[in-house]
Amino acid sequence: MSALNISLPESIQAFIEQQVAKGNYGTVNDYIIHLICQEQAKIARVESLLLEGLDSGESIELTDEWWETKRSQLVQGVQDTQE
Repeated sequence: MSALNISLPESIQAFIEQQVAKGNYGTVNDYIIHLICQEQAKIARVESLLLEGLDSGESIELTDEWWETKRSQLVQGVQDTQE
């Protein structure tokens, strides 16, 4: 494992130390590693969802006309539920 030195504002350093003191993490390193792993998982999830979307069906061109039609359908749907 390699070392990484970073500078943090005092308020963030205090927050990190509070998290460790609460007993949720053994060390500051554990907390930082946990945060980075969470971020990696979020990125992987977004990439997975994007790929799923790409594979979900036939693609269409999103033109100004398409967006206007969708907007009109949405407005009409809202109006229908209010009647």
